Amino acid sequence: MTKDPDTLVTGAAGLQGRWLVAELLAQGRPVAAAVRGGPARGDTLRMWLREHDVGDQALTVVSADITQPGLGLSPEDQAQLSSVRDVFNTAGLYRFGLGRDEARRTNVDGALNVARWAGTRQHLRRLVQISGYRVGGVEASSSLSEGHLSRLYRRYGAYEASKREGDAAIRAFAAAQGIPLTVVNPAIVIGHSLTGEAEQYIGLAEMVENLWAGRLPALAGTRHTFVPVVTVDHLARFLAAVPEHDHGSYSAHCLLDDATPELPELIAFLARHLGLRAPRMVLPTGLVRRLPRVLTRTEPETLSFLSEDRYDTSSANALTEVAGLSHPPVKDALRRWADRLVAERFGHARPPLNGGFHGVAGTRTYVAGDRLFPGYVLLHGLPLTAETWQGVLPELDDTALVADLPGLGRSARSAADPADWLADLLARLRTRPVLIGHSASTAPALRYAHAHPERIAGLVLISPYFLQRRPRWHLRTPALTGPLLRTASPQRLGRTLLGSHPADAPAQRALDDAVAQLRRPGVARRTALWLDRAQQRSERAELRTLAATCPVPVHLVTGEFDPLIDATLDARVTVIPGTGHHPQLTHPAHVAAVAKTNVPTG
Repeated sequence: MTKDPDTLVTGAAGLQGRWLVAELLAQGRPVAAAVRGGPARGDTLRMWLREHDVGDQALTVVSADITQPGLGLSPEDQAQLSSVRDVFNTAGLYRFGLGRDEARRTNVDGALNVARWAGTRQHLRRLVQISGYRVGGVEASSSLSEGHLSRLYRRYGAYEASKREGDAAIRAFAAAQGIPLTVVNPAIVIGHSLTGEAEQYIGLAEMVENLWAGRLPALAGTRHTFVPVVTVDHLARFLAAVPEHDHGSYSAHCLLDDATPELPELIAFLARHLGLRAPRMVLPTGLVRRLPRVLTRTEPETLSFLSEDRYDTSSANALTEVAGLSHPPVKDALRRWADRLVAERFGHARPPLNGGFHGVAGTRTYVAGDRLFPGYVLLHGLPLTAETWQGVLPELDDTALVADLPGLGRSARSAADPADWLADLLARLRTRPVLIGHSASTAPALRYAHAHPERIAGLVLISPYFLQRRPRWHLRTPALTGPLLRTASPQRLGRTLLGSHPADAPAQRALDDAVAQLRRPGVARRTALWLDRAQQRSERAELRTLAATCPVPVHLVTGEFDPLIDATLDARVTVIPGTGHHPQLTHPAHVAAVAKTNVPTG
């Protein structure tokens, strides 16, 4: 039987709320999660907790709406929350471009409704209100004049103004009603310090997205603009500790990592990590406000966050110390957060192929999977990325290493020869994996097998282009191919690669990712140049000779509609029926079965 909850978390399905619920449950606290949207949202929260190895036996889920008096709770839910003594309000509307009434309904009226409900708890120990690090400067007041409010909303925009108004109102209400209150003002919340996971893509994340897409020619602010961050797991641990350590009638904590680099250095740091060029220009925010938004790609409301201000973190630091907590290293956290944002394609790839950026042969390379003990290494063809293996990976019987080829997909441009790049990628392995290459990547795979036969157990070449017909002339002309690739849609690319075969979910993710990466600066051009080199007659002849003399076992795989025209090699050949040049997209289980037959026995 579930123990009656002693804690209520509103907004429990949001970023801050679900990580707080996870932390409280991990500490053995019986928690009630207030979610908006009925049982389905509760089921989603429970699933998320289980995916993160957090037991939900002590979790009670109630349907609530903080914009309603009494939080919109049913009489039955009200009754089972009678033992609640700690109330955390993580609910809030975080979006730019809101209307004033829409923002106030949640961030002002909703916050007051939570405070009123908390005040009815017979054994209330603490109300913890989560606000923001820029909130302040407004005197505690239950009712600001219309003139004051108009100026506030005109200056800051609806989101920040509503947070400031709500902060002033809840402080005044708590003081008048004798409600013990702590206001926690966190900085920009970034991903988990170990996994980078956040699933929030506005604010600073949008700036990283523009950097990634080549749409950030300049920064707004100054050389000393300070946009501090805090990891979501540290925030959750801090919040969970507040009721144990705050004992007065009112406390406020500004929670941020003082080691956060100033904004230009933060962006330059992430650019180096991702293998990108950082913007060199810094434009005053006043100028950016006057420029057309179509040029700046900047939400005007975000400009108020671009300040050189520093913040008093003394109370938060004191609580952090007494609770035995510490901020995780901020640069490591930023790297992992950026990796996760790219893996998730800034919210468009679910589930993501989780990986990160590593130095390989002098270039930043996107690598996912087992980097030390893989049973398989899989290399994608063109114009795809490592996402091409999403359907194959679950079918394999061992771990795998995948990576985006140098200069392609998410990997940075590179001067390294692909064979040298592959040798460096695999230099750290402690196993003899089966090496699998598709189409264009069969060339570096074959050269690696000749150079390092002792390092791999076998070689699987899927759709080896040098044993097949050359593509049509326009696909061998970079000046034509580059623009075609850059402007391709997932639907058009799917028709080209799959023909009439329908794309299942993994295949569609691979197509979507390929299109997204081809639209980044330089990727389509580099893909076209790789295609051009791959079709040189001398290159094809050399690879046929290497395949015929390979010192490790070679297994050729081809689709029924994409046959080999040179099958004279002394190698095993598997023809997968009903498919063409990309069997890993249309028949992933067949491809995995072939891979598994190449694992040595004994």
